[in-house]
Amino acid sequence: MMKKIKKGLKRLKNLLINPKRYFTKIVADGNMEESMLKAFIYGLLGGCLVLFLRLIGGATITIGAVFTALIIVPVLAVALLFVFGGLMMLVSEITGGERDWEIAIKGLASVFFIYPVVLVLNALAFNCTSMWVISLLVDTYVLFLFYNIALYCMRGKRSNVIIVIAILALFLITIYVTDYRIGWFMLKNASATLACLL
Repeated sequence: MMKKIKKGLKRLKNLLINPKRYFTKIVADGNMEESMLKAFIYGLLGGCLVLFLRLIGGATITIGAVFTALIIVPVLAVALLFVFGGLMMLVSEITGGERDWEIAIKGLASVFFIYPVVLVLNALAFNCTSMWVISLLVDTYVLFLFYNIALYCMRGKRSNVIIVIAILALFLITIYVTDYRIGWFMLKNASATLACLL
């Protein structure tokens, strides 16, 4: 277990310090099943961690909560992999990058170890302020990952990638400064979001 944690921390360090080296290693080899399995396993891990946090927090654990953690969240992780894969292909098309679906999926799957961390951070939000801070940090980090995947993995033109990421950032800012943020926050942590409405 400790080896896996150390390996995950090393990957995170490489991703932050040298994303070019991290993403340029990704190539198409016809093995997309591994990427889907990664997304499912990390989704399962995230679901179990959130369930554990709720248990520690004294929440009542229902059959529905267990079903969500063990089935819905992992399946949702795989679905998100393909949704983000489609978005990455669109970004790549705009920025003049690779047109390879497999590379997009593999690039995204390579950073899916962050998915459980995101789920746990969202679950840790306990009031409106913490929801704002965590949501902003997570969304900024996701944009950072998108930038690096589009630039180094999909090999898009840097100037075009910067423009596309800036547009996505403006879209997120629009959500945050309007009432749409409530719906966005609800997707992440309903109980913390309700505190924003009081």
